[in-house]
Formats: sequence, structure tokens, C-alpha cells
Amino acid sequence: MTQTGHHAEPGPVAQPRVDSSVAHNARVWNHWLGGKDNFDADRRVGDHVRQMFPVIGEVARADRRFLARAIGFLAGDAGVRQFLDVGTGLPTADNTHDLAQAIAPESRIVYVDNDPMVLVHARALLTSRPEGVTRYVEADVHQPETILAAAAETLDLDRPVAVMMLGILNFVLDTDEAYAIVRRLMDAAPSGSYLAVTHPTLELDGEANMAAMEFWNAHAAPPIRARTGAEIAGFLTGLELVEPGLVSCSRWRPTNPDAPSVPQYGAVARKP
Repeated sequence: MTQTGHHAEPGPVAQPRVDSSVAHNARVWNHWLGGKDNFDADRRVGDHVRQMFPVIGEVARADRRFLARAIGFLAGDAGVRQFLDVGTGLPTADNTHDLAQAIAPESRIVYVDNDPMVLVHARALLTSRPEGVTRYVEADVHQPETILAAAAETLDLDRPVAVMMLGILNFVLDTDEAYAIVRRLMDAAPSGSYLAVTHPTLELDGEANMAAMEFWNAHAAPPIRARTGAEIAGFLTGLELVEPGLVSCSRWRPTNPDAPSVPQYGAVARKP
């Protein structure tokens, strides 16, 4: 898939391989955010998880607000003009390109996801401003080489890139593999690049998430895991944390200083 200017070159479009009988993360997340791009199976699982773990809706909203504040910093103060968003999810309001190009219209964004329903929506909705570029890549987080090869067709990897990995590394169950994926992506980015991460945890009053995740893994896809703050800090090894560091994502530079903590860590860090 290639793109010039702000119009995607669609090429041959295959029918999406969507299994509506099994709840899938992108669609359940969409349900928690109040969207309508989901099926009965997604709503049933999502509602059951919410009964077990009532704050999940607030976690989803806090994660989305973290994205807006992180992009505001990256495209604003940090001056980043290239974004690699891995684990895009279903398009909604205030997507990465909307936020970045509102500040810097020339920003170039590559979205990565492996959900076929996300692909269909992304082709239709993730359209760039004329000054910039937006591209969607169908790839799996477990395939960093594929991601980098596709991203290099749109992004200049000799110039700083913000790698956005919000709510995606929790689907890489092996922590050593997850570290290796992040390391490979950041090794390909030059000095002055950034990594933004959010990740669920059983800390920060998130103990009830354990049972909810067990239910999820038995009834939905893909399987998920929580990590401790210390484990999540491992993704940021060798990088310079941007203040306030690794905190609940709702407490990362909040517009509301009284924002309640949620059991989802968030951080932004710079490659020196």
C-alpha cells in the first residue's frame, strides 16, 4: 500500500476477514468508548468485563486523553513531525493524525494494526491534510521488521519519529519478546525520537483487573496481560523520561490536576 499526497492508493481491496462471533479488542475498546463499530459478541464481553472491573470505561477514556496530551507535547514542544502509531484501533475522534496535523499540518503519520475491520475503517477515515501524509499498514506488533520496512516508505527514519504504543504491548505476552520489539523499533529511530507507552497494571488499585483479564482471555481475542510498573519501566531503558515520568496515564500532564488515577501506566521518553 502506497500513498502520495493525502490520497491513499487503495489497490486491490480484499473482503475483510472479520469474525463477528468472537469479541476482539479493537471493537470492545470502541464499545467502551461509546462507539458503534462493534458486534453483539463485543458488547457482551465488554459489558461483562465492565461489571467485573467497573473502571474499565474510565481507563479507556483516560488512555484516549493521554494520547491527545502526548501528541500535544510531541508535535508542539518537542517539534516532532513524524509518528508511527502501532496498534491504532478503530478510528474515532481525535486520532493521531488529527491531533498532530492540527498543530503541524505537514506531519506524516503511519498507522499499524492487524484487525481487518480497522483496515476497512482506516482506509475510509484516516485521511491526511493536504500538507501531510497519512498511511495505514496492516501488520502485527510481533513483526517489527515488517512494520519498519513499511514505515520507511512514508517516514524518513533518519529524522526523529514518535513511536506510539498505547495499549498494545499488553498483547505481547512474553515480556522478553515485548522488550525486544520496542528495542528494535527504537534502534531504527534516530536520536531525538520519542516513545509513548500506555499499559494496564494490577497496581494503582487495579487488582480487580486480574479476574477481568482471565475472563477476557477465555472469551475474547487477542489474549492480554498486565505488568508491574517496574516491568513497564523496562520498555523505557536507555531513554530519557519526559516529566512527570511513568505514572497513571490520567496523571500524565493532566488538564485537570484533580484527575483520578486509573490502573493504566503512561509515559513518554526521548531517545538521547
